[in-house]
Amino acid sequence: MTIDSLLKPFQRFGVHLGLERIERLLATLGNPHHRIPIIHVAGTNGKGSVCAYLSAVLTEAGYKVGRYISPHLIDWTERICINEKPISTTDLEDIIQQIQSAIAPNEESPTQFEVITSAAWFYFARSQVDIAIIEVGLGGRLDATNVCSNPLVSVITSISREHWQVLGSTLAEIAGEKAGILKPACPAVIGKLPDEAKAVVAARIAQLNCPAIWVEPAQTIKEGWANYQGIEYPLPLLGQIQLMNSAIAIASLQILQQQGWKIPIEAIQAGMAKTRWLGRLQWTTWNNSPLLVDGAHNPAAAQALRQYVDTLNKPITWVMGILSTKEHDEIFKALLRPGEHLYLVPVPDHSTANPEALATLAASICPKLTRVKTFSDLFAALDKAIQDYPERLTILCGSLYLVGYFLQHNPFVLKNSSEAKDK
Repeated sequence: MTIDSLLKPFQRFGVHLGLERIERLLATLGNPHHRIPIIHVAGTNGKGSVCAYLSAVLTEAGYKVGRYISPHLIDWTERICINEKPISTTDLEDIIQQIQSAIAPNEESPTQFEVITSAAWFYFARSQVDIAIIEVGLGGRLDATNVCSNPLVSVITSISREHWQVLGSTLAEIAGEKAGILKPACPAVIGKLPDEAKAVVAARIAQLNCPAIWVEPAQTIKEGWANYQGIEYPLPLLGQIQLMNSAIAIASLQILQQQGWKIPIEAIQAGMAKTRWLGRLQWTTWNNSPLLVDGAHNPAAAQALRQYVDTLNKPITWVMGILSTKEHDEIFKALLRPGEHLYLVPVPDHSTANPEALATLAASICPKLTRVKTFSDLFAALDKAIQDYPERLTILCGSLYLVGYFLQHNPFVLKNSSEAKDK
């Protein structure tokens, strides 16, 4: 049995928010989540890189650190790591089988996300981690990760319109769901939020009496280095947005320091330097040409990607595939500029937007695109983009699943070749 085949039966239950099923399942497993100190991280964008910073620094400080994230790019084991090392396939298969046998046949079945989340809690408790960094899957209040009553720190990185079909159509409603991870008197670290969302989160913080830090972005001090509240550290992840994401991580670490965790400045600097986050502003190569890969799949992430691309001063060919559920018009408005090329592809094995329909929409939003073409295959689009226009920078984006598909079929690019941009 593979991990995929073990988890497939649970896929049919889809996204079904609520805590009753997972709490029942965890109780059957001995409530492993009660034995682990956690940092809980919610937000529309930035969650992954904040989790990556925290995990790398705390590992460097000598702690045994669990990290749970979603989705994965290539393999289920990526979601559950200890000290940056993914769980072994064998361990994950064994744990899922234990979880399957713990589910009573007459009970409502847990979802796939609830099963993999339970597997993370079980593995971290069994491994006796010192601390776990837990990323919210969707929203917060009813997310399967929201089963801990006393997190060391609750983090909300950002709030913008994403998954509005499930979380609510307004920023205030989405903010209410994300603020659901806040717990009475537990410290909160909050990134920059739109006013509508900020009001909701601030009201919740006041209601719960949470000591809160509203984070301002770090300052760039020289190429690849930043300063947040007097702490200077290397910043290996690219893009202006990392000034905020790294500051959120440092603010969270400072709270841990106040709680008695030993995290010296040397560990912060070394941990930040070692942080890697695949598929986000990642430079690699394709056909010996530089290729920029980014999982931007919502308007806010697209704006962050565009901000970085504008610093490169190069003509662009976009190779994009987007899921059917995303805000295609807003993503195009954020990314596309006159004179650029756009090659559209399907996202394999997922609910993909139709490339032809996207092409029509893109041409109406940015009529001065020089070329708009559709392809049935990602790699054909990349080949064409680079062969026909080698002087242009090719950027692959639009979906984390598309980026995962690219990486899965190109194991050699997993070694993050950031030097590619200098070639």
